[in-house]
Amino acid sequence: MIRGTIALILLAVASVSQSPVPADRVDARRYDAFWLWAGVKPQPVLKQAKRIYLLQGQVEAGDPVRLVQQRPAVPHIIGREIWMVVRVETLAWSPQIHQQVREQLARWRAAGNHVAGIQIDFDARTRHLDHYAVFLADLRRRLPADCRLGITGLLDWSANGDPKGLDALAGTVDEIVLQIYQGRRVIPGYASYLSRLDRMKTPFRIGLLQGGEWQPPAALESNPNFRGYVVFLQNGAAE
Repeated sequence: MIRGTIALILLAVASVSQSPVPADRVDARRYDAFWLWAGVKPQPVLKQAKRIYLLQGQVEAGDPVRLVQQRPAVPHIIGREIWMVVRVETLAWSPQIHQQVREQLARWRAAGNHVAGIQIDFDARTRHLDHYAVFLADLRRRLPADCRLGITGLLDWSANGDPKGLDALAGTVDEIVLQIYQGRRVIPGYASYLSRLDRMKTPFRIGLLQGGEWQPPAALESNPNFRGYVVFLQNGAAE
């Protein structure tokens, strides 16, 4: 009787853990690229990941500007493409900040990680993308030749971004991940912004929020610059 009761409990737990996510919600099990931020616990879905964006540090505004580590130790991830993410509050980088970023990249690679590139996470103003492109072009010149450069992007870049600025980014970065969320909430009316994705000339991905709403536009898959998705993992969202 006890054995039968335990079996029923295990079956119930398995049913809960494998419960389906509604079709209009982001089920991380359907994807293979993820952001893993500071304070977010690793989830089983990372076993299926082909690409992981790991937050390394944050460039904080101040006097002086400084790079603050967000990860206690160098990661050791084998068999996955890794992007080292740097969260940025200011573009006023000193030579020391550039050097520290390069040193961290070298440490991650020396530990056996396949670090394909660096992703800059900065909330650039939509009307000043050309200024942002100047910073990125300088950063790119300072990185190793085999290091790709990616950025996160605000959702309204596709709809309201200055054409000159968008063109400048296209000649500077390898990819843009456009986030349909802000903080921990999906942006209301995101579909109207995504209807203008044809203006994007840079390869792009769509950044989704685990457990958040998502209905892909009909024309997304046929866009020649669309490269897939990146899911921002959240504590508790997989429960």
